[in-house]
Amino acid sequence: MGSILIGGAVFVCLVGAALLGMFLRERIPSHHLDSDSKDVIRLATAIVGTLSALALGLLIASAKNDYDTTDAELRSSVAQVLLLDRVMAQYGTEAAMARARLRDLIEARLRHGWGDANPDDPVVDPYDVSQTIEPIQAELRALVPKDDARRMIQTRALEVSGNLAEAHWMAVETDAEGLPTAFLVILVFWLAWLFATFGLQAPANLTVVSVILVCSLSVAAAVFLVVDMAHPYIGVIHVSEAPLRSALAHIGNR
Repeated sequence: MGSILIGGAVFVCLVGAALLGMFLRERIPSHHLDSDSKDVIRLATAIVGTLSALALGLLIASAKNDYDTTDAELRSSVAQVLLLDRVMAQYGTEAAMARARLRDLIEARLRHGWGDANPDDPVVDPYDVSQTIEPIQAELRALVPKDDARRMIQTRALEVSGNLAEAHWMAVETDAEGLPTAFLVILVFWLAWLFATFGLQAPANLTVVSVILVCSLSVAAAVFLVVDMAHPYIGVIHVSEAPLRSALAHIGNR
């Protein structure tokens, strides 16, 4: 919901800036808005507008790329989870407890990662080792292979689980970065300045106000997309949990 609030705040800021410009238009000396003055204002607005368009376009492209990368990484991790489950199944009944832990881990990921958790459930710390693949790795290391075949399977299981552990910590650190607040504040300042100059040069009639409202909503929606896709697991626009649910239906099956 934070992305919706930020988008709403941007919309209010832009509309407020435009209304402020209209308010000032009626109160500043007329010679400050003659043709020469308007030409200078348009030139200054063009510079800021170009900077804003470039920054916003790059942010949207970057956010979409991060979203697509996260989605691909999730699907890759799900494939690794299924592979780990099958490898442990090949080891035998001694790995049954590790397989059960793996299933519990996927169920917990679905509950806390995609809103399936109860409101009374405690918030899960992403740095809590007990909620990662590491306890399963400990169980795999504790296995005592009886022959070379099981020893090879154990080595393979530890390799796959290591890949999953690396993917988990990469996802945690990437999600913690988010969008720099200072960058967002500067961008909104640029946009507010643009809309203030629009109001400063435009007459306060219904058509102009309607156009400014639509433009403000469009720009605010773009900022919403950038902020929301910066957190692809928890945003309104989030990666699908369907691969995990599909994997859950097969984990633990013989």
